[in-house]
Amino acid sequence: MQSLFLSRFSSLYITTALFCLLFLVGAFQFEGFGSSRVVANLFSDNAFLVITAIGMTFVIISGGIDLSVGAVIALTGVVCGLLIGELQMHPLLVFPLVLVGGGLFGAAMGALIHYYRLQPFIVTLAGMFLARGLATTLSEESIPIEHAFYDAVSDFGMLLPGGAWVGASTLILLLVLVAAVILAHYSRLGGYIYALGGSAQSAQLMGVPVARTTVSIYAISGFLSALGGIVYSFYTFSGYSLAAVGMELDAIAAVVIGGTLLSGGSGYVLGTVIGVLIMGVIQTYISFDGTLNSWWTKIVIGLLLFAFIGMQRLLTRQQAARLATGAAH
Repeated sequence: MQSLFLSRFSSLYITTALFCLLFLVGAFQFEGFGSSRVVANLFSDNAFLVITAIGMTFVIISGGIDLSVGAVIALTGVVCGLLIGELQMHPLLVFPLVLVGGGLFGAAMGALIHYYRLQPFIVTLAGMFLARGLATTLSEESIPIEHAFYDAVSDFGMLLPGGAWVGASTLILLLVLVAAVILAHYSRLGGYIYALGGSAQSAQLMGVPVARTTVSIYAISGFLSALGGIVYSFYTFSGYSLAAVGMELDAIAAVVIGGTLLSGGSGYVLGTVIGVLIMGVIQTYISFDGTLNSWWTKIVIGLLLFAFIGMQRLLTRQQAARLATGAAH
């Protein structure tokens, strides 16, 4: 039982240990790196990416992929900019519209994937082009968002010891994280998602509603991408059609570094959060150093991806060998 426990959580342990190691290296090397303010900034600066990556986690656990998330973030920002910045609609009226729109967009892709037996890569790639093209058609220029509600959101939060500021974006992220953990591990849909990622045929034989589950997974991803777009607009106070280019790759990288198997069936939402924080720590280290090119972030993340993919392969082989040994006995 102990070996099974270690095998099940080993990738999560390794991800957590890596984050702690990187943070301690920065804390020992630079004054102020280990402060609570830096920790709070890691969450606030990456809140939109964490929210988006959580949705991506459910997709990858199910054995799929979603390449449209970055484009949905951009489209959400542009729509918010047009409706709030130019038409002066209240954000509390606009936000439900874009959240429902993001959920329906994801659900439509999920329906195409299931009912027409299409590859998620192709469907979501088409969704990426569609959302990005629509955002560019609506506006090629950056649209400023000036509204009293955005100012209130910017000022909302709490000050922690050490000068750390926990703002609205971080609070939204924490609420999404709690809801995602409950969904993944304490709901029937969460069990269906893991079963679908393990084996779609076996899941169907066990009575898993594959169609409804697939549509729900991509609807969740679309919804959280739209929510990430809203949080991103809090960060930039604007909407821009070229925003979040490549964000889908960052989200996938965070999910993989967080220990989720690309083949599906295994992974943890908390691991994805730590994966984003690792990427944030690397960026923070480069900022503190001041002599390194920002592209070193991409280089280190690429090396980490190779390492974690290799580790996943090794763990998968060990688990398969253990199961084969058990079956032989």
